Amino acid sequence: MSEKQKDTELQNTNRRQFLTGLGVAAAAGAVATVATTPAQAESVVKAPEQKNASGYRETQHIRDYYDSL
Repeated sequence: MSEKQKDTELQNTNRRQFLTGLGVAAAAGAVATVATTPAQAESVVKAPEQKNASGYRETQHIRDYYDSL
């Protein structure tokens, strides 16, 4: 092998190692980002069931309003 071929081969090896290291670093960064992001649970608030809730209901504050007219 000539010196030029050895230099080219060494450069190719270094380039491959660099690109492999770059890929590994990117993957590690993605894992670290996902691992440090807090999980958010969905909260489901169930509305209380109302029996006979069919529209208008006259409550005390509505009666008070009618009395003020």
